[in-house]
Amino acid sequence: MPTDTSSIFGYHAHVYFDANTLEQARTLCETAALNFPLKMGRVHEKPVGPHPDWSCQLAFKAALFADVIPWLMLNRNGLVILVHPITGHDLSDHRDRAFWMGAVRPLDLGVLNDEPHTQTHYDL
Repeated sequence: MPTDTSSIFGYHAHVYFDANTLEQARTLCETAALNFPLKMGRVHEKPVGPHPDWSCQLAFKAALFADVIPWLMLNRNGLVILVHPITGHDLSDHRDRAFWMGAVRPLDLGVLNDEPHTQTHYDL
């Protein structure tokens, strides 16, 4: 398992929302994508993967952490955001290395494993 920060390829910030906050979340994610060189994923109006709520993923390189995370902190306006590193160990990244902005939500960790894999599919 990786133990130093050089093993962090990038980060995912998963913005959680519901029907009442859909447009707020979409605006936050679109604005982030306009302000930073990151990749905005699809806006999922259903739980996807380990995420218990509707969500949109923002994927960004490790070098952008100090810019993207404070911006999200100041602009999330009550939305819950899960942030985790991308090291190639999905279970550990979501379970042991993540942090939350807002309320902690229960993840479905059964859909993840810790088998190492390459980072190329993250398209950062």
